[in-house]
Amino acid sequence: MYDVIVVGGGPTGMMLAGELRLQGVQVLVLERDEEPTRHVRSLGLYVRSIEVLDQRGLLDRFLEHGRRHPGSAHFAALDMPSTGRPDTAHGYILGIPQPVTERLLTEHAVEAGAEIRRGCALTDLTQDDDGVTAELSDGASLRARYLVGCDGGRSTVRKLLGVGFPGEATRVETLLGEMEVTASPETITEVVTEIRRTEKRFGLGPTGDGRYRVVVPADGVAQDRNTPPNLDDFRAQLRMVAGTDFGVHSPRWLSRFGDATRLAERYRVGRVLLAGDAAHVHPPVGGQGLNLGIQDAFNLGWKLAAAVLGRAPDGLLDSYETERRPVAAEVLDFVRAQSELLSTTPGPQAVRRLLSELMQLDEVGRYLTEKATGIGIRYDLGGGHELVGRRIRDLPLERGRLYERMHDGRGLLLDRTGTLSVAGWADRVDHVVDVGMEIDAPAVLVRPDGYVAWAGDDKDELRRPLVRWFGEREEP
Repeated sequence: MYDVIVVGGGPTGMMLAGELRLQGVQVLVLERDEEPTRHVRSLGLYVRSIEVLDQRGLLDRFLEHGRRHPGSAHFAALDMPSTGRPDTAHGYILGIPQPVTERLLTEHAVEAGAEIRRGCALTDLTQDDDGVTAELSDGASLRARYLVGCDGGRSTVRKLLGVGFPGEATRVETLLGEMEVTASPETITEVVTEIRRTEKRFGLGPTGDGRYRVVVPADGVAQDRNTPPNLDDFRAQLRMVAGTDFGVHSPRWLSRFGDATRLAERYRVGRVLLAGDAAHVHPPVGGQGLNLGIQDAFNLGWKLAAAVLGRAPDGLLDSYETERRPVAAEVLDFVRAQSELLSTTPGPQAVRRLLSELMQLDEVGRYLTEKATGIGIRYDLGGGHELVGRRIRDLPLERGRLYERMHDGRGLLLDRTGTLSVAGWADRVDHVVDVGMEIDAPAVLVRPDGYVAWAGDDKDELRRPLVRWFGEREEP
């Protein structure tokens, strides 16, 4: 029996596999496709996801394959003002194609000891009090204590669970592909610049290997959305929107995406959970999707590991849905607003112009930036100090920096008083005494996902959050 079966080998599934292995949990990843996807649906990572990678010691390998772009986020194709820069050591967008992100997270999961099976689809599942039975397309049957569906917007896991997926169906489609062109770079720049004055769903950009990433509105919604478009579809739509097809030829891959926006009614049914696009889908406006999935996995990993290892306090695993589902609901509304602002009709265009002016106000720019990057998230952990429920930024310590102390995925008590203790939890929580730390509290207890669970200096009060998030103490 496996500890956890993760269904879906995309960025969310691989991030989760790595997090579980960090805690010593046995993990099997099942991926339906024989080979990793070449489709580049996401082009970058935002601040909170970059911080997540830094907290696990993975950022350097991503920086080697990515490019830092000025700014911190996008909003409806409007430039974020410099006054809205977030309070972080990573105030940039990391440009990195989704296949590269997936490959690096896969390498990390394998290095950590995760088992991966490709070309293996889930066909059915049943669960009981002791575990989950997964039926596979090759006729095999596997058992695990828990199973997590990270298998995308058309999630087999979600459908087998019978979990509702309410929201809005696709109304418009966009064609997306990678191909060669015969038009000159000068012509492409001139035409794209002119068309994008009003049509933000259009673009051609070089991929760096002689090809271009082409995005163009589709002619309606396909009856069979599982069938990819062909090159003639792209040519026709490019001529309709831009007046030229740019001589596109030799496609590497072609796809389409819609603007469906849906949120799963539940993230957990017994021993089966959902994460990433299996739990929420929305248009890729603003680049939120991949970042949201990675952060789902980061929230779930340590909690699920605690459940597997038998040390999860009551309610810990349920807190995954309690915390992450409201975040997804906010992101969906954030994307809905951006989608409306991409319309070429006079009303939305007028709102765009007004919003462009409002974004120059410091508070407005900062608010939008924090929502877009994910650093404005505050989980409802029961009130108290203003830091509780918020992510902690990287801090310089007497020895090194904070995020370097978080690579092993343990809890952390940052103590400026030198009077506190984690005795009884030392196998799960590290204690760092540093009187010079730049935090607005005498001490803070930080969860493995980098969020502050408690702030203060009362020894007796500290015990309650330690038990709530890390379980009962180990008696000597």
